[in-house]
Amino acid sequence: MLRDTRGFTLIELLIVVVIIGILAAIAIPQFASTKERAFDATAKSDLRNAMAAQEAYFADNQTYDPAAISTAGNFTTSTGITISVSTASAGGYSATASHSASSNNYWVEVGTGSTVEGKVQQN
Repeated sequence: MLRDTRGFTLIELLIVVVIIGILAAIAIPQFASTKERAFDATAKSDLRNAMAAQEAYFADNQTYDPAAISTAGNFTTSTGITISVSTASAGGYSATASHSASSNNYWVEVGTGSTVEGKVQQN
């Protein structure tokens, strides 16, 4: 009597499951890293937009203002982003930005005598 040979053996199925497990173990940490980089890019982008709002305020008032981000009316932060502006005066300001899901912080100084004026830096 002939045996039906269609289908997979248990060993073949176990090998496929192990390979899928190995691929998942490699891919999941990469995905988490990519997610954090996306959060950081959003924080840096919002910080640059906040700089533009500060410059628009300065063009109208010849001074910088910590509240200029919210009073400019044309800037809102992305979800999860916190931006704080400090030391704003007629001479310049400094600002920081971070995302609630990332451990990285970013800052910028404009017109405060900084050697990195206007460049977004990571803390």
